[in-house]
Amino acid sequence: MKIPISVLVVIYKSNRDVLLIERADRSDFWQSVTGSLDALDEDLAFAAIREVFEETGIAVDRLPKNALQNLHHQIEYEIYPEWRFRYAPGVTRNIEHWFALEVPESTPVTLAPREHVAFEWLPYEEAAKKCFSRSNGEAILKLFAAN
Repeated sequence: MKIPISVLVVIYKSNRDVLLIERADRSDFWQSVTGSLDALDEDLAFAAIREVFEETGIAVDRLPKNALQNLHHQIEYEIYPEWRFRYAPGVTRNIEHWFALEVPESTPVTLAPREHVAFEWLPYEEAAKKCFSRSNGEAILKLFAAN
């Protein structure tokens, strides 16, 4: 069963282009990197690093030390009914912690084909609008409002 605690990682370049990836299990569902903790005691930053590598092939440990930023923001949201079977019976809400990752211009992206089928780099305003999840769009806008 999945743990109802997750991370969302907005990956971006210095020109403020943001990486969006399209889910394999839901056509036209564009999002940032997301994923649940593997264990209740898993460090949030470690989960973010793991999910970034699993979903994009980007190795955070090969980037500058401060590339990954904990945005110190979390939201609680209702889990889509069609995905609740992945969680323990009765679990309907998830807590998501927001991170940002700045990558170099030339960073290659290698998708996990079972999870995602396409990716795009978009100007942050456009990326925020294209996200299926309203909170994902808010995370993108919040990141650049602070910068």
